Amino acid sequence: MTVAENISLGINDRQRRRDLRSRIVEVSTAYGLKLDPDQTVLHLSVGERQRVEIVRCLLQSPKLLIMDEPTSVLTPQEIGRLFQTLRRLASEGCAILYISHKLDEIRALCDSATIMRQGRVVAECDPRQETAKHLAELMIGTTLRPSYHLHEGEAQGVAQRLAVDRLSLASDREFGVSLGAISFSVAAGEVFGIAGIAGNGQNELMAALSGESLADRPEAIRIDGVPSGLLARRNGATSPPVSCPKNATTTAPCAT
Repeated sequence: MTVAENISLGINDRQRRRDLRSRIVEVSTAYGLKLDPDQTVLHLSVGERQRVEIVRCLLQSPKLLIMDEPTSVLTPQEIGRLFQTLRRLASEGCAILYISHKLDEIRALCDSATIMRQGRVVAECDPRQETAKHLAELMIGTTLRPSYHLHEGEAQGVAQRLAVDRLSLASDREFGVSLGAISFSVAAGEVFGIAGIAGNGQNELMAALSGESLADRPEAIRIDGVPSGLLARRNGATSPPVSCPKNATTTAPCAT
């Protein structure tokens, strides 16, 4: 099903279904949650599917809007645009229940806040008059102590298990994201994180690292020093990394 077909399932009013495709484009653009009405939902990431749910709701001109962690997959710019729209809806009389663990968002957006702990209401306040630290203390029921940061030092003599050097890869999907000159390395014993909003090349990167897609050249990916960029998983000459996909319920993990 396409995005437009999926959204139409939640709209019973025939009048609202008219010109649905153009309205999806209009509303999603206004909210900073751009969607292609003709894109197949099957090929959307989890984050992009959440955008479909939000736009479906907004298309129905709600009088009560309940949003549960709506910004978990949005960029800061998209969050800003979403907040502008929520403020506009509130000024027009729409009641908004906003559920979030992001205290800065609660302080920036909400007129009042109810804080719960272990299924009970423990406090009510004006979050604009509270600090994020105090709100957090109300949530956990104890005083937060100052954190101590260790100085990061460069590991000496530690072997590199994975090295990616200017990896470039054109996506074979119509709405995929091409990789351009990606470089990083992961040493033995190191936990290396990659942060990004859903739909910004994570799938393509994991496909290249796991051997499901071939890199532009062998040296683009090295595993234990061995050039592996053109090594398909089935060849098995060098074991590609073990990967667990983000959609673990619908995609089998890649294991060596």
